Amino acid sequence: MKEPLTSPAESNPETSAGANVNSKFYIPSLDGMRTVAFLIVFLSHARVSELLPGGFGVTVFFFLSGYLITTILRREYDSYQTIDFKLFYTRRILRIWPSFYLVLCLGAALTILGFIQGEINLSAFLSQCLHYNNYYTIFSANGTTPGSGVYWSLAVEEHFYLLFPLLYLTLRKMRITPRRQMLIFWGLCLVALLWRCLQVYGFGASSERIFYATDTRLDSILFGCALGVNNNPMLDKQYYSNKMWNYFLLPIGIMLIIFSFFYRSPEFQQTFRYTIQGIALYPIFITAIRFPSWGLFPLLNLKWMRFLGVLSYSLYLVHYTVIFAVNMYLPQLHKFMQAGISLLISVGLAYTIYQLIELPVGQLRKKFSRT
Repeated sequence: MKEPLTSPAESNPETSAGANVNSKFYIPSLDGMRTVAFLIVFLSHARVSELLPGGFGVTVFFFLSGYLITTILRREYDSYQTIDFKLFYTRRILRIWPSFYLVLCLGAALTILGFIQGEINLSAFLSQCLHYNNYYTIFSANGTTPGSGVYWSLAVEEHFYLLFPLLYLTLRKMRITPRRQMLIFWGLCLVALLWRCLQVYGFGASSERIFYATDTRLDSILFGCALGVNNNPMLDKQYYSNKMWNYFLLPIGIMLIIFSFFYRSPEFQQTFRYTIQGIALYPIFITAIRFPSWGLFPLLNLKWMRFLGVLSYSLYLVHYTVIFAVNMYLPQLHKFMQAGISLLISVGLAYTIYQLIELPVGQLRKKFSRT
């Protein structure tokens, strides 16, 4: 499971490479949340514990992507009464593709040359290049660089970027109120839940079919979109009191997340889990942004947490292949040692990519921004 997700492919529009951290739209807590999401994914892939819900880290990235993309589009429309699709897609391409294709091609080259054990299948490799790897993974045998399977979630996000801006512009042109926009997105989330239930209970779909497919996972992004259009903690006034959020709604969100982890029914895991997690992330995101000094939220604003959050996109791209390579070359080490070495190497690679690619491209991307 980044302007950087942040999926990791999208992030705060003011926390991208070269952004002004003094802007009122820079939210340090979101960088910290990216770090938490990445570490969940990383520790799951490193097999530090079989209980770690790695898929939840991707769900957090999805929610964050939907929220921030919607916030970007909303600010643009509020300022110009339209959305410039050419500029939007230029920014998306500059944000995602340079690091995306660098890591993908480098991993494939190392595999072909024998430095990483594996075999490259051209059709599988093309599915990653052309952003339909999530469906390819469901219906075909793998044939990609070991560890590059994380590209499935980026395919889901690319599909979202392709469809959502037009939907949002249509809603704004129709003068639909923010509250009704939110209800429409919630309705689409309900449709996705019913579709998952039909797939699982009616057609006996596999867990892979549900987990990877855009049509069964898009609601994880749409929940973030719903927050972006109404009760947006970056743009809108606060509903309810501080105590209501901190002592009632936030604990409910946390309890729902915990419940989704420990209720292990396979059918529930493939259907209602994603919906419950999407609902639960609402109060968590709102309180983290509105009350960054409350409870444990200051941890999200620690310097090293924000640093890793800025690197989270590149970290997401490289970490799983690094884990595979470390396990291959250092099999004698304890899994905790392997995980530590993998994390250090991943951070080094991600920082290099950030300095050589993301920063200079980020400066270029700013020229295509309207807000």
